[in-house]
Amino acid sequence: MPKNSARKTPTMIATEALQEIARHEKECGLRWAEAHLELKQLHDSVRAHSARWEKLAWLVIGTVIAGVLATVVRGWFWWS
Repeated sequence: MPKNSARKTPTMIATEALQEIARHEKECGLRWAEAHLELKQLHDSVRAHSARWEKLAWLVIGTVIAGVLATVVRGWFWWS
């Protein structure tokens, strides 16, 4: 131990530890707030993309059904 340094009391050590814990908790809280905001934005983005894919799926399904119906109707008239 250097000669110039003052001896720390248990209370001083505990106070410093509590201050360090408080700083750490504040930092973690800010990180959590940022992560929470990013998760909300990701959720909104996924909802928007899923809505677009749902529209595309209905377009494909409608096209396939129309093609099948056109083929059936054409075959029906062709055999008549």
